[in-house]
Amino acid sequence: MKVLAIESSCDETSVAVLEDGREVLSNVIATQINTHKKFGGVVPEVASRQHVEAINVVLKEAIDEAGVDLSEIDLVAATKGPGLIGALLVGLSAGKTIAMSMNKPFVGVNHIVGHVCANYISFKDLEPPFIGLIISGGHTYLIEVNDYVDFTLHGRTQDDAVGEAFDKVARSLGLEYPGGPIIDRLAKEGKDTIEFPRVMIKENNYDFSFSGLKTAVLNYLNSKRQKGEEIVKEDVCKSFEEAVVDVLIEKTFRLANEKNIDKIVLSGGVSANSRIREAFNERAKDEDKKIFYPELKLCTDNAAMIGSAGYYLYKAGKVDKENFANPNLGLD
Repeated sequence: MKVLAIESSCDETSVAVLEDGREVLSNVIATQINTHKKFGGVVPEVASRQHVEAINVVLKEAIDEAGVDLSEIDLVAATKGPGLIGALLVGLSAGKTIAMSMNKPFVGVNHIVGHVCANYISFKDLEPPFIGLIISGGHTYLIEVNDYVDFTLHGRTQDDAVGEAFDKVARSLGLEYPGGPIIDRLAKEGKDTIEFPRVMIKENNYDFSFSGLKTAVLNYLNSKRQKGEEIVKEDVCKSFEEAVVDVLIEKTFRLANEKNIDKIVLSGGVSANSRIREAFNERAKDEDKKIFYPELKLCTDNAAMIGSAGYYLYKAGKVDKENFANPNLGLD
């Protein structure tokens, strides 16, 4: 089954062609990072306009690269949420139009589920059940993946997503957008010398909170500036990153042990963080568990992961007839 997939939830316009949910024939991504960098973050109206400009160009490139004709497509999938409403409408409208014009089935995909499915592309033999940690700029979820389309939500952020905290801390340090990769790089040169809080790490639940950690970093920086003391950015990045890692690891492995599951799957943009990968691998060796995370190009927003999710939804017969854009779509 060949799936044409479209992703446009934020600032990447992406179109992909997949076969049977795991084999990528093309995965074209047009990013807007350089456009939004000067604003220090994504501007929704600008993002929507750039999606409109890019969608047809990216679509043609993906079809050409896959070496298929539109008539050979069996299923069309597109992200229906969560995301920026204007951005979502571009990809969703394009996908519905293509499906209707060719009389092909269409399935709207939850962007968060798409992140999980990115691992099916990177690991052809990976199958549920497993524990899933989804960490990105807008989402932090800890779930139990029972089957390809069956999830149990155990925890989520109560305020800032982990990637959002990375970007806000980076901005307070005067670093460019997106801040996550820069913090990751600077942290390698720093020392974990600042006592930042591990928020909710001992709570008897699987929820997260990163707003307090972010505030603690901001208060530390303001205090240093008011006193005229030197700020070692590398040490701030390292100490902040370690506080994030400790919480993510503690909650994820606690759930895995409670459910007696030996596979842990990371996904989302923040799963590209080198320290997070290193720390999870170290803990997994100690506890005899297996860690999976997508190759770097599949961590960020892309249409291949949407195509994989769409394939499994369609095979399971879970096709929502009312595929409206939902910017607040969640997993609960």
